[in-house]
Amino acid sequence: MTRDDAPERWEDPGFALEQQGEAWVLRGELTVRSLGEAMPRLLALDDGPLALNFSALKRFDTAGAWAILQLREKLHSIGHELQLQGLSPEHEALIARVEQAVPTPPEDERRRFDIRDLLAAVGQAVVGVGRFMAEILAMLGVFLARLAWLARHPSQFRLTSLVYHADQVGWRAVPIVSLMAFLIGVVLAFQGAVQLRQFGAEIFVVDLIAISILRELGILLTAIIVAGRTASSFTAAIGSMKMREEIDAMNTLAIDPATVLFVPRILALLITLPILGMVANAMGLLGGALMSWIELGISPAMFLTRLIEDTSLDHVLVGFVKAPVFAIIIGVIGCHAGMQVGGNAESLGRQTSSAVVRAIFAVILADALFSVFFAMMEI
Repeated sequence: MTRDDAPERWEDPGFALEQQGEAWVLRGELTVRSLGEAMPRLLALDDGPLALNFSALKRFDTAGAWAILQLREKLHSIGHELQLQGLSPEHEALIARVEQAVPTPPEDERRRFDIRDLLAAVGQAVVGVGRFMAEILAMLGVFLARLAWLARHPSQFRLTSLVYHADQVGWRAVPIVSLMAFLIGVVLAFQGAVQLRQFGAEIFVVDLIAISILRELGILLTAIIVAGRTASSFTAAIGSMKMREEIDAMNTLAIDPATVLFVPRILALLITLPILGMVANAMGLLGGALMSWIELGISPAMFLTRLIEDTSLDHVLVGFVKAPVFAIIIGVIGCHAGMQVGGNAESLGRQTSSAVVRAIFAVILADALFSVFFAMMEI
């Protein structure tokens, strides 16, 4: 709306705006009560530089000051200026205070790529990994120290807690571990049959299944499933206690949280993970034998004979050597993440997700190191 098209006088019960020469005079009150009517009229004045005269204004509050600032911003965006005339010191101070209180959005500064930023990010990541490894080693040291203390003071050992956690992390994981291992055996037998049939070497599918499951896949996939179930469970349980300040209460009562919370959980994993690995191996071989019978016609008796004659005991031992290491990794990472939980639910969820990811990654990394080690040792 231009100045020429605007009416010479606008009025409502609380606010009036009229043109006198080159300026528009504000009359009545420009407050929160009249803002609904005054705001559209003020914003309609957008034709060239504008002058507002406040000498006849009776009442003026922060809502009116905000309206003036909005008008000035609008004019400034189209390249015009707003002049304020007849301002009393009170009005001028009020506009200044409102202008200071209005939040300004941060400027979007797009920085150019700098090699120093990349080096700084890499350095921070390395320091973070080093700090995390130091904390994990400290947590492992605490567990071993408390375990040694309990060995000297067996009356302080909480057997009930150990049995409970063994049931939670071991017995309740048997169905999912069994199903996973059985299906892995089926898939290995089927895929191996498809490939080996081209060379007339179907009988070697037994060796493929046995070595793959006993040496690598049985314990590795079991550890991954346990890491997903147990690391999150440990983090959630200990983190919830930390949120509710139960850890602080235990310290106040001279109860060591490491002895009560960490040792039974990690020890339960140490006991049950090798057993779960044994279950996974048996179910994986069962699935492979079943699919070999269906797909290749290798009878269960022939499968068992080939398995016993051509599978070295070293493959079984290699798989079971990894189980205690995987158990300690999962348990320590889960308990450590639980102790890092802050005082809110967001921290609990973040640490729970982080514990699962870190535990699975650490298990796979440890398995890779074991594979390199055994290959170098020709085992």
